Order: sequence, then structure tokens, then C-alpha cells
Amino acid sequence: MYRSHTCGELRKTHIGTDVVLSGWVQKVRDKGFVVWVDLRDRYGITQLVFDEERTSAVLLTEARKLGREFVIQVHGSVIERASKNPQLPTGEIEILVTELKVLNSALLPPFTIEDETDGGADLRMKYRYLDIRRNPVKENLIFRSKVAMEVRNYLSAQGFIEVETPYLIKSTPEGARDFVVPSRMNPGQFYALPQSPQTFKQLLMVGGLDKYFQIVKCFRDEDLRADRQPEFTQIDCEMAFVEQEDVLNAFEGLTRHLLKAIRNVEVDKFPRMTYDEAVQTYGNDKPDIRFDMKFAELNKIAQHRNFQVFNSAELVVGIAVPGGAAFTRKEIDGIIDWLKRPQIGAKGMVYVRCLEDGSFKSSVDKFYEQEDLKNWAEATGAKPGDLVCVLSGETDVTRTQLSALRMEMAERLGLRNPEEFAPLWVVDFPLLEKDEETGDYHAMHHPFTSPKPGQLELLDTDPEAVRANAYDLVLNGNEIGGGSIRIHDKKVQGIMFRHLGFSEEEAKAQFGFLMDAFQYGAPPHGGIAFGLDRLVAILGGQETIRDFIAFPKNNSGRDVMIDAPAPIDKDQLEELNLRLRQD
Repeated sequence: MYRSHTCGELRKTHIGTDVVLSGWVQKVRDKGFVVWVDLRDRYGITQLVFDEERTSAVLLTEARKLGREFVIQVHGSVIERASKNPQLPTGEIEILVTELKVLNSALLPPFTIEDETDGGADLRMKYRYLDIRRNPVKENLIFRSKVAMEVRNYLSAQGFIEVETPYLIKSTPEGARDFVVPSRMNPGQFYALPQSPQTFKQLLMVGGLDKYFQIVKCFRDEDLRADRQPEFTQIDCEMAFVEQEDVLNAFEGLTRHLLKAIRNVEVDKFPRMTYDEAVQTYGNDKPDIRFDMKFAELNKIAQHRNFQVFNSAELVVGIAVPGGAAFTRKEIDGIIDWLKRPQIGAKGMVYVRCLEDGSFKSSVDKFYEQEDLKNWAEATGAKPGDLVCVLSGETDVTRTQLSALRMEMAERLGLRNPEEFAPLWVVDFPLLEKDEETGDYHAMHHPFTSPKPGQLELLDTDPEAVRANAYDLVLNGNEIGGGSIRIHDKKVQGIMFRHLGFSEEEAKAQFGFLMDAFQYGAPPHGGIAFGLDRLVAILGGQETIRDFIAFPKNNSGRDVMIDAPAPIDKDQLEELNLRLRQD
């Protein structure tokens, strides 16, 4: 028996009990006549004591040889601590050690295994197995496990069946680039790792399983950004014989359950907003509605003066920043510099201070009267003490820039409270989006998304007007889930493929298995997929998904711990019928 109790278990009621503990040495404090050792495991820390009066000289000498992260086992008795530590659950007791065994010695770790460590992010990723010993990482992984368990329990109770789908599949054009796997037994042919189990869950509906879910790994070979991983985890769900309202109600239920079970937060309302409204009001399709600062389009009231920057713009749009009139000129210049960074790309910003006496002070005073500035303030909802920030230019670009500014100002003002949760459904997305360079249309979600009822005919006459029977669930400015009602009719799916530029032969080659299945009685169906990594991070009060993944990749898609990806040897290449290109 390596242990009778854990290092977080013992209390004052255990005094006098003989125990066996095992764990890692957190630290050693040698005072000469006494040695204290903090012993750590997943459950907590227990102090061990070795002293000259009650410990043999041999055992005391062995204790002094212990180093950080040694793995040890001790036998001893629980005694009351003379100097108690109210910060530790075990702080009223300590273990008087009678027997010590080193199970494994350890090198000095490259960073301190403490909540506040001296190790940088790159170093901690290289030694992730050490980083996991730290409480913040350990607690995040335990938290993720709790969320996943709540998901499984809830969906199972609602009649969903958990089904595993394949990881080695066929490469199909679903939006992102596939990771591909060469087949040794089929020379010159490749599997792909799934971007999602989309076609398989539709086939499960054809198979009559009715309600499916899976917590599943997905893979997309995309250019990475700060908070994106090449492999990620979805809560993947599908339902048969449902309309959009059925899906939204079902997964509002799951979200309510998670917020209550995990954070003890009750949310009654899940507002709904169309895609067009979200973009016009917040500049993006995943608005954070924990705070206001809604967009106000100012073209009609800002383009009548001799200010060519506005007069030549496709869009003039502004927001009211609460309390922003108190910003100094230096602070406002800093905001403008922030907007001019290449990541945002704005050329500048016009601002209006709404003063407490009801007057206005603006960076464009010489072009506009007080009445004009008052109209801007009223349009944006600005009150005395607020700052009106105005951008102008091409519509889409300007909205994106102002959206970034809105989020940045909310961050600076502390309006993005991680303890507050504001869910929102965004609906009525465009079915197709046009590539401005090629003129081709692409599915905004994926090729299996159904158009809104009654809009199929518009694909031939006005394809950009067709709305998708699709929906995204947004939480605190992050898309945590997205789905749609699927096409379940072979003829309709064929029409969709045609508008996406597939010939009949190409459609059959790529998706013939799905089209064939539709001929055998496919039910109406729809579903949704939640991003588990993102959902867990938000429920945990954070926005960085990497902190909730056991072994994440870095921003270049590398696992620096195991040094992957890595070359393979010549024999493996030959076995797979592959040859590396020589540049």
C-alpha cells in the first residue's frame, strides 16, 4: 500500500492515527534541529516533520537529502501542529515521520512548481508534465473533466445516444484544409482526419438513432492564431424530426444546466438576433452583450459639412464610451495609436467629449457646430461624461475596426466581467458568401446547411439574399456553438452543390455516399456542435483555451514537449510510397 490517505485529506480529527502518505516534495525547510517537508499530491499538501528529539539520526540525515520533486513514501503518525497554517486545509496537523522511502529522486525542475511560477510559457509547454503539477493547470484540467461529465450526464438523461465516429475518413471540401494520412495498404491514397463528424452524424440520423452526441476530437490544418489549436474538441450533437426551434430549445437547456451546475448561475433569457442586426449593431456576428456601446450609423447627420473624410466614406459609424470624457488627451492619442496598428488598420478616429455642462468638445470642432455634435451624441446614446468615438471608411472594414475598438474599450473599463454570463442566439445567416476575387460562392457554414423554408428558388435569382436555416450560440462575445437544420433531400442537396460550383461528377465523387443514403428515407434533421475548449474556458472565467488543454500546441502548431511534427525515416517514406520534394 503506497498510501492510506491523500495529502489533502487529514484533519485534526485524525490526530493519533498512523498513516502512510506518498507524493512529491514541494519544499524542504532545514532549521538544524528540525526539518520540515511539504509533501504534495493532486489533493493537497501535508507537512512532514523530522526533529532531533523524536527522529533517529539516520532518518534525519535522509530527510536532509531530499530535493524538490523527489517522489517519496512516508509512514508516521498524525500530530497537532504547534504553528498552525490557516491557509492550508491540513494546516492544523503534521506527520511525525517514522519511516521514509525515496520512490524516485528528481532533477531540480527548470521552473518552480508553484501557483506563481518563474517559468515562461514556452518553457512550461516544453515541460508540460511538470506544469500540470501546478495548481492552476491541475485545477483547470479537473474543471474541464467536470464540465464534460455534466454534458454527458445531461444529454444522456435527455435521450441522446453517444456514438463514436471514425478518425480516418475521406477528404471532403468542408471549408478548412484537411490533415491527411497516407495509406500503406492503398498506395498513393490518403485518409483525412475529420474537421467534424458532420456527414457521419447525418448518416446516424438516416440510420434512425434519432438523438446522437459525441465529445470528439476534430482537426483543421488552418493558419494558427493566438488562441486556436490544430486539434480541438467538440460536443457534437444531432437530432431527427426537428425544426430550428426544437434544436434551440434543447441546447438552451444544456447551456442553462451547465451554468447552474458549474457556476451556480441561473440564466432565464437567451435573446435572439439576426446576423444582419448583429453586424450592423456590433460589427460582428458574435457580439458581447454584457455591456452596451451599440453602433450608431451617422452618415445622414455627419456628411453634410465640409469634412471630406466623412463625405467620401461609405460608412460613418460611432459608439458612446461610458465615462470616456475623462480620458486625457494622451490617453485618447494612445487609443488612436492602438487603432492604427496593422492588426486593426484604421487611419484615425474622430472623437467628441460630452461635457458635464451639456457642451461638446471634438477633434473636428472647426468643421461641425455644437448642434451637429449634439446630434451625434443623441444618436449614439452618449450622456454627459461620455466619449463618442467615430470611424469611417468602407462598410465592412470600418465595422470590423469599430468592433475591435468596442471590445478594447470594454476591456480597459472593466466591463467584461468574467463572473457575468450573457448568452445570445444569432440566427438567419446568409447561406452563401461570395469570393470577391473569383466571383464564386462558398457555403458560409457547410454545404449541408438548409436554406430557410421558401427561399430555395432565390438561389437562381438572388443567391446572396438567401438566408440559412442556421444558428450560432454566443456567450460573452465568443461563439461557443453553431449548427443548422440540414438538407435531407437528395434533389435539394444537388441544387446546393451546383450553386457551390460542383459538377455532378464532382459531387458524386466527394459526397456520393451521403447522396445515396438520402435515397433510402432520410428524416428531417438538424444539430449543433459546441466548442468544448472555448466553453470550458469561458465557464472557468478565462478566454485562453490552451490553459484548459492537457498537452496543447504552440502558436506554430508544434508540440514542443515531444517535438512534433517531426521527420520520419527513409524506410517509412518508402513503405508509404512517399517522396520528399527536394528544393
